[in-house]
Amino acid sequence: QARLVESGGGLVQPGGSLRLSCAASESDAKVYAMGWYRQAPGKQRELVAQVSSGYSTNYGDSVKGRFTISRIYANDTVYLQMNSLKAEDTAVYYCNAYFQVPGLDRTPLWGQGTQVTVSS
Repeated sequence: QARLVESGGGLVQPGGSLRLSCAASESDAKVYAMGWYRQAPGKQRELVAQVSSGYSTNYGDSVKGRFTISRIYANDTVYLQMNSLKAEDTAVYYCNAYFQVPGLDRTPLWGQGTQVTVSS
């Protein structure tokens, strides 16, 4: 059964950096787009960054120029390098990936979430 395992959250001061990682484990499924979303208290979940199976990337407007998504296709691991962190980046960050088992529809899968807190 496919699953996503996240790591790397924590507490950091404003202006600092963190790197999140997410590894997909699956059997008999192909992984397509992978990415990160976040949800702050009282707010809707929003896209942070996404990388497709075709190497294209997409970023939320609020993180452009500060965050970088990368992916190792050989083992379906995605990283999010977060620099120049701000208090408003505080949220639970969720890894997301689209899997497809042969013969079935492509479906999204979510990680368990990792807390990122930016505070002095």
